[in-house]
Amino acid sequence: MDALDAKYPFFASAREAVAAAAVSLPELVAADAPAVERARERVERALLEGTVASESGAFPGESAYDAQAELLSYPIARILVSLLDSDPAIEKYAAAEAATAMERVRRDLDADDELRSVSSATVTLDDLLAEFDLADAVRPDATTPVGVGRGVAGGGAAGTGSAGRDPSHYRIDVGPYLRLTSPDWGDSWRLVNRALADGAVRVSRDELLVALEAAVEERVAEGLPFELAADEGIGEALESRVADLRRLLSERTYAEPPDVVAPDLFPPCMTNLIEKAERDAALSAPESFALMAFLVGIGMTPDEVVAFCTDTSLDAEGIRYQTEYLTDDRGTQYPPPTCETLANYGICHNEDDHMQVAADPLSYYEKRVAAADDVTDWRAGREADDPSEA
Repeated sequence: MDALDAKYPFFASAREAVAAAAVSLPELVAADAPAVERARERVERALLEGTVASESGAFPGESAYDAQAELLSYPIARILVSLLDSDPAIEKYAAAEAATAMERVRRDLDADDELRSVSSATVTLDDLLAEFDLADAVRPDATTPVGVGRGVAGGGAAGTGSAGRDPSHYRIDVGPYLRLTSPDWGDSWRLVNRALADGAVRVSRDELLVALEAAVEERVAEGLPFELAADEGIGEALESRVADLRRLLSERTYAEPPDVVAPDLFPPCMTNLIEKAERDAALSAPESFALMAFLVGIGMTPDEVVAFCTDTSLDAEGIRYQTEYLTDDRGTQYPPPTCETLANYGICHNEDDHMQVAADPLSYYEKRVAAADDVTDWRAGREADDPSEA
């Protein structure tokens, strides 16, 4: 088992490495091996943050886990997701695996020649295309002027960049293009708005990587959930971890949000988090997720959340990433955690016994808005300060 397999555990070579090692997953789970804890972290971070990278650091250089634990955590994570048996969990998990993989791919492609010569734990664009049987379906765009490139990995076909690396544009056969993209991503992805010639669609290098991310997501989601053999005992051994993950899931459906931002009526837990961030104190990952999920849940846009959190410790780029993830058109909007889940993380302290009023922050806020005689919307004040926002 090598670092490349661990970085990209959905590759065919990674599956073969696991099979060749003849490792017993039931025995690993029963022994509570490091791969089991890494698998739990993998799924939890997928659900909370849209990434499966370890909090201990980037793999392989900074991570606390070796290649074996990192690689074996992937099939165990798939078992955990299957035991959750939740479509939203599967969608979020697959999307997070794909997003993390493509972050690693981009780093690999941007690696310089010297690094590439001493490290085998990197992939090229050609490797990725071959992995998804797209080598014959994607080719450099011959109309791209020589010297207009990104200076990244690949072969020196017509239209390569000034560094002799990959071109800036490609042609992808229309069939794979339609399979891997969606018009829901925006008008620019609709076939009618693309340059189409000889049965192939012109795409930029970045657009090609977005399409490949969809291919990764499709592969990760394939076969989930699956049934486990009852006699292996994996389900029982993972029961406590599944219960913890299930508490993170809240597949409730809400009515339309109140569409008013009234900080004075926010639940105590959200007010506490905002005040903590205003003191320039860093929020933990669960705290940040809880706050972002609540603000999105009451109808705020990513731009509004960024503006609302301007004078806090929260980073604008991180806010935008997390709020866009929470409202991702390709995923399922993740509702705010329940009060019980927040209590488990030490976020909710059940002030004034408010759990008797509502089981989650959004419902609590909706009730307070409905009961208030006069509600002042924060957005109205913002528009008054900046007429261009109106």
